[in-house]
Amino acid sequence: MNRSSVRQALSSYVEAPGARLLIRLGLSPNGITLVGLAGAGGAALLVSQSLLAWGGLALIAASALDMFDGVVARATGRVSKFGGLLDSVADRISEAAVLTGILAHFLRESDDTGALLAVAAMATSFMVSYVRARASGLNVDCEVGVLTRVERVVLLSACLVVGEWWAMAIPLALGIIAVLAAITAVQRIRHVRNELHRLG
Repeated sequence: MNRSSVRQALSSYVEAPGARLLIRLGLSPNGITLVGLAGAGGAALLVSQSLLAWGGLALIAASALDMFDGVVARATGRVSKFGGLLDSVADRISEAAVLTGILAHFLRESDDTGALLAVAAMATSFMVSYVRARASGLNVDCEVGVLTRVERVVLLSACLVVGEWWAMAIPLALGIIAVLAAITAVQRIRHVRNELHRLG
């Protein structure tokens, strides 16, 4: 099953019914974004205290909620440029918060390698997002690459839960994110260059 098929299945069986429930509860798109951000902050706090499994579960819940703000905005006719900006900023803050929580965990454990991997994963992840943002400013769609934010969050959430029992899970996840996010950033830069050449 390719990425587009998975996306269609999520839209039909998860996003649509979830959005209807949130609309009935009276939550606005921006409210959903802020609740998801608060959840990610809670996950970061749990991880920083070495409560890894609980932090992973909190991140899963916050990330699941995050997928609904845009769906609710479109379903209720409340799509706005500010909402898009708020969502993007919240995504960056959430990712930074969780990786900072992981950094704090490794510092508590006096694990220099883990701490360096957390910083590397944060830096390369932000490069992926930054290239996309700059591409958008150049009117180039740039969602290509081997490791987008969705994959990063899924991998990190799963490895936080597993990391409660297997210490190498989190460093392994961070290493994979650091390498693949760097590759993704290069892929996006090349994609933007090719698109700009094509458009003249």
